[in-house]
Amino acid sequence: MIVPFSEKQVNRGVISFGLSSYGYDIRVADEFKIFSAKNSILIDPKRFDSESFAEVKGKTCVIAPNSFALTRTVEYFKIPRNILTICLGKSTYARCGIIVNVTPFEPEWEGYATLEISNTSPLPAKIYAGEGIAQIIFLEADEVCQTSYRDKKGKYQAQKKITLPRL
Repeated sequence: MIVPFSEKQVNRGVISFGLSSYGYDIRVADEFKIFSAKNSILIDPKRFDSESFAEVKGKTCVIAPNSFALTRTVEYFKIPRNILTICLGKSTYARCGIIVNVTPFEPEWEGYATLEISNTSPLPAKIYAGEGIAQIIFLEADEVCQTSYRDKKGKYQAQKKITLPRL
């Protein structure tokens, strides 16, 4: 269901990741799309301008005050038909004004998750690639769903990279 999978929580000298008591702490990949308003005057999810982002690859990413970046997880997920996930940001980042947003992983969704990281603080914020960013909580249903994400041919199925909004 998770590749690569860390069977225990890794926390020595890094923001923790891996298996936790009731979930799994996911990591940030080393690729980012940092939002830049200089090429856009409006954010429109129906006509999203990919030129609104600068692409960065590296061990860290700095997000400007009151701005955001997109990234993806290090882990690739294959969610079973009877599982739904919820993702919540890690407290280490939340205490710095950094918020992580990602929608639930629906039954039979698979791929690298695209994550939105918002810096709500008035100062630049540093994100560390290869380290924990959020926790996935897995909810098991009593029975399998009638229609899975795969069944409805979801537009973000099997994404391999940071994926911008699709209509």
